Amino acid sequence: MLLSLALILIIGFSLSGLFNRLKIPGLLGMILTGMLLGPFMLDLIASDILDISAELRQISLIVILTRAGLSIDLEDLRRVGRPAVLMSFVPATLEILAISLLAPLLFPISRIEAVLMGTVVAAVSPAVVVPRMLQLMETGYGKKKRIPHLIMASASVDDIYVIVLFASLLGMALGEDFSLLSLLNVPYAIVLGLLSGIVTGLFLVFLYKKIHMRDTIKVFITLSAAFLLVTLENTLKPHVPLSGLLGVMALGATILRFYANLAMRLLSKFSKVWVGAEIMLFVLLGAAVNIATLGEASLSAVLLVLGALVFRILGVYASLLRTSLNFKERLFCALAYLPKATVQAAIGGIPLSLGIGGGELILTVAVLSIMISAPLGAIAIDRGYPLLLKKD
Repeated sequence: MLLSLALILIIGFSLSGLFNRLKIPGLLGMILTGMLLGPFMLDLIASDILDISAELRQISLIVILTRAGLSIDLEDLRRVGRPAVLMSFVPATLEILAISLLAPLLFPISRIEAVLMGTVVAAVSPAVVVPRMLQLMETGYGKKKRIPHLIMASASVDDIYVIVLFASLLGMALGEDFSLLSLLNVPYAIVLGLLSGIVTGLFLVFLYKKIHMRDTIKVFITLSAAFLLVTLENTLKPHVPLSGLLGVMALGATILRFYANLAMRLLSKFSKVWVGAEIMLFVLLGAAVNIATLGEASLSAVLLVLGALVFRILGVYASLLRTSLNFKERLFCALAYLPKATVQAAIGGIPLSLGIGGGELILTVAVLSIMISAPLGAIAIDRGYPLLLKKD
């Protein structure tokens, strides 16, 4: 196991650094590391690590969502208004719809598996988008019309929306009986998830204000509380619907709302935790990809991903109708909404680990969506903002 960890870290960070120097998202280097070291090529990752890869990816997802919660400023959503609200669900909904219609025509999968695939693929990547929007804020591009704020705020909620849909559809894909009652469980799961996260967040705010402790300890306590929320969902699942992942985001957002100074410090700490979580997430994702399946499905999967991106772009344009943004600024928003990475890596392997029929195909399409859209979106943002946005 120690040799495997050493190879994952050394090769993963090396390829990530090389890709970053080439102005390509480093996470692609991590995925390639997993493919290279994984069981379908060199088979150099110990089975002990592969056996718990699903749990390790879930931990990475919890870290992502906690960071997202700590950075979601609801005031930003209020300031940018209607366009941000629409961009938080319209592009993703159109992309899910496109995949649910196109996937059964290209692959032998059921409609519910196609919709599940859509929820895996549809989320935008905060790992690619957020650092670039922060850079634009610092340099003043699009500042007057709050374009970076619009993209950051709506992208965070877009992730929540897609993850909640994914969690809700998993039961149907596993063959659980579908009824009107199961459909009504979705809003209950959302409300109870939000309440559990808010209550936990308020308790932590009270605890952190009353008891002095190092910020590092607060990070571990916050992370432990997030683990408990996800565990609570699994424990109550047969009896009470509750979205633990939504609770994790609500936990972070509550700390930001009632203890903003601490939230900023915790966010900085979680960014460091993410360095380790990120490499495990993307390397293990690459290791789970069957190279033979990737080759067989590649052309159809590429067509599916590109077709879905067209619908996403249309969704962004529809969300920005009747706004003060001109054509170039709308085009930039559409390009900034292309990259996919973190959410796909975190949930892409879940259907396969649960034994869902189209799980391997869903994972393959998720990986290809990252490999196509992450560099495409990153390059489009980096090359496009000086041409499409005004410097204020």
